[in-house]
Amino acid sequence: MKIAFLTPEYPHAKTGNSGGIGTSIKNLAIGLLAQGVSVRVLVYAQKEDALFDDNGVLIQQIKNVKIKGLSWWFTRKKLERIINELYSNKKIDLVEAPDWTGITSFINPNKCPIIIRLHGSDAYFCHLDDRPVKWKNKFHEKRALKNADVLLSVSQFTADKTNSVFGLNKKFAIIPNPINSKLFQNDSENTDTDQTILYFGSLIRKKGLLELPLIFNKVLEKNPNAKLILIGKDVPDIISGNASTWGMMQKLFSECALKNVEYLGSVPYDGIKVKVQQSRVCVFPSFAEAFPVSWLEAMALEKPIVASNIGWANEVIDDGKSGFLVNPKDHVLYAERIIDFLEDENLCMKVGKQARKKIEEFFDIEVLAKKNIDFYKQIKV
Repeated sequence: MKIAFLTPEYPHAKTGNSGGIGTSIKNLAIGLLAQGVSVRVLVYAQKEDALFDDNGVLIQQIKNVKIKGLSWWFTRKKLERIINELYSNKKIDLVEAPDWTGITSFINPNKCPIIIRLHGSDAYFCHLDDRPVKWKNKFHEKRALKNADVLLSVSQFTADKTNSVFGLNKKFAIIPNPINSKLFQNDSENTDTDQTILYFGSLIRKKGLLELPLIFNKVLEKNPNAKLILIGKDVPDIISGNASTWGMMQKLFSECALKNVEYLGSVPYDGIKVKVQQSRVCVFPSFAEAFPVSWLEAMALEKPIVASNIGWANEVIDDGKSGFLVNPKDHVLYAERIIDFLEDENLCMKVGKQARKKIEEFFDIEVLAKKNIDFYKQIKV
């Protein structure tokens, strides 16, 4: 079987910055390779057309066509020609693309099946964030969903919400994002029981970063030794127009709390693992996700987490067993759950073990690679 992924991002030095979509594609690609599946990744919006090998995954960089006012059309037609050529030459059996901005909206390959996997469209995130969506993005996303041969989603919540947002009644297969649990094993010998709370991810409103200072203020009132470490890119706030979410956050911390906060900015991927292992608890007070890989990484490292209780969360964490789920706007309760972990090392170990167990049983790449392959085999090629 030969699978192609069409994507705007992929985590490699040659292809530029990547977010959750690229990470999930790479995780799945590695798992598929291990099962004998050929994988090609078509990365558009690149600086040049090029081809290179990434440890067995063939990466095809594709440069967008630049024509004023019509770039979107000619780029899609270029992608269509590439897909048709690869399919006719038997180099691929099908193409999978994400829902983000609807790249396949006007791609109509001759016979090659097109799969759309929901990672969260722009319209989806704008809905969760309660802000307007660009009409052209919603138009392309809806058209892509309606024209796809097969539909997948990383969570049932995202599938249901997507149908609601676009006024559709589509059937989605549900296969979560995978993680290679062998790469995320808690091999740290650090037994320090310090009071470090860690957040890693973009500093952006939709991930609850404007609630986190108010939560941490409550934590510090009861635990003056607590320390908050923040890792991730500082993102401009689209609602207020402020150039820095971190700047907005600083004004929300109490004077005392701000002294116990350390913002490290972006940290290399391997460095994040070290910081997770050195922390007591990880926090993710997000309002908008599809199926966050960062949560899986923390759980795989046996780290207890306090996360948002919205929608997708119940598909990742069993509240009270493999983590705590709390509404991010309930600052008092959210702080109490963090304090529970800070003050009870045995609880941390118990929840961390359960989190790791859930990863191994439901979200490990070996389990999910086989589910994806079984799904692909059902598609008429």
